[in-house]
Amino acid sequence: MEGWPSDFVQIVAALVQNPYMGIVIVDKNGYVTVANDTYIHIVGKTRDEVIGKYIMDVTSNSQLPKILETGEVHIADYWPCNGHDLIVTRFPIYNKEGDLIGAVGKSLFLDLGDAKALAKKVADLEEELAFYRDAIKSVFSPKYCFDVIVGKSSKMARLKSMAEQVAQTGSTVLITGESGTGKELFAHSIHRSSPRAHYPFVRVNCAALPEQLLESELFGYEEGAFTGARKGGKPGKFELANKGTIFLDEIGDMPLPMQAKLLTVLQEREFERVGGTKPVRVDVRIIAATNCNLENLVEQGKFRADLYYRLNVVVLDIPPLRERLEDIPLLVQAILPRLNQRLNTNVTNVSSEAIQLLRKYHWPGNVRELENLLERAINLADLNNEKQLTAKHFPSLQKQNIENILIDKKGETLADAVEQLEKEMIRQVLKQTNYNKAQTAKLLGLHGSVLYRKLKKYNLG
Repeated sequence: MEGWPSDFVQIVAALVQNPYMGIVIVDKNGYVTVANDTYIHIVGKTRDEVIGKYIMDVTSNSQLPKILETGEVHIADYWPCNGHDLIVTRFPIYNKEGDLIGAVGKSLFLDLGDAKALAKKVADLEEELAFYRDAIKSVFSPKYCFDVIVGKSSKMARLKSMAEQVAQTGSTVLITGESGTGKELFAHSIHRSSPRAHYPFVRVNCAALPEQLLESELFGYEEGAFTGARKGGKPGKFELANKGTIFLDEIGDMPLPMQAKLLTVLQEREFERVGGTKPVRVDVRIIAATNCNLENLVEQGKFRADLYYRLNVVVLDIPPLRERLEDIPLLVQAILPRLNQRLNTNVTNVSSEAIQLLRKYHWPGNVRELENLLERAINLADLNNEKQLTAKHFPSLQKQNIENILIDKKGETLADAVEQLEKEMIRQVLKQTNYNKAQTAKLLGLHGSVLYRKLKKYNLG
């Protein structure tokens, strides 16, 4: 090291004498030129027995001659020596002209136990990383696909076909429809069938977030952007959805100032974090959903016209359940097993009379209301150990049915309305008793002969 700066020589000397690392350097002929105290201790010799000696005379299982011969590099090799189990690395040394001038051997671990401890730590870190990777995947992954969207009515068939085609494009999609029609199912399914399926699906409920939090949730923030901001900042939903899909649910409730910022993202595909100065570019598909009439909101000045036109590229309008009543048996068939599993019940089927009752209802809450009513009915049936849902398990619909009869008969006399109500009550009790006339008469508080006359009068057999 003659001619080298003294500070550099001291640094190299300190590195060589590292007590936690054994180091030996040989020249191109295999003679030891440098060996630190740790190496000398490992081989169990004195310094005079090592320095200047041929490496194979110092330790007979040295691999440094092989390094000199082949120019190989051994990154991590097991090397037992004098009762020590070492993990070592070996590599050749070349001068600036590219000529081989020697080789180095140094220990990575002085004991195999240390290597095993590191391997365990790495394995633990990989397991932890896999856990977080799976957690992120579960949070930002679509839950549904087109197969779970039930419906064979002409409206639903056309809608699903259109959605499946749109999924293959990168176009912005606007999903409209009443609450409970399944807008989120379509959003998930479109992403899952798209080329972006292996990237995140991130949902944002624009109605659930306060206006002051919505910007930081969507676009993230930098460290120190506001009181309580997380150290290091936080990525927003758009960053998390990069290369994937962001689903903006209830977009009709988004405040006007945020609509302007969203428009910029749609146009430029970039934004700035709250408190940030650098633009963040994203590649993300936008699916928006609303149960509002956005055109009316535009006319009222509550929704930006330019944002509406940006979102109104492909529109999927989900029909309400009352416009596809023929799908109710299929929906019941699909929902029943799922509810049984969640409620730990065993209600196997629904009677045809109950299906007819369901089909007569107008369903203001759509499919979500149907699922809630079925859950209530299953609980009622399970209390009596019944395996089939019948009309009696839907008391609210029976009440609604009677109310509808009275509404329909507004133009008739009181006597006519009473007769219609009496007929409906007898018909329902007959179904409840499985057409047991004696039990029906008892439940209605009628003498048997009176019931028979009324059955004949109303042609209820």
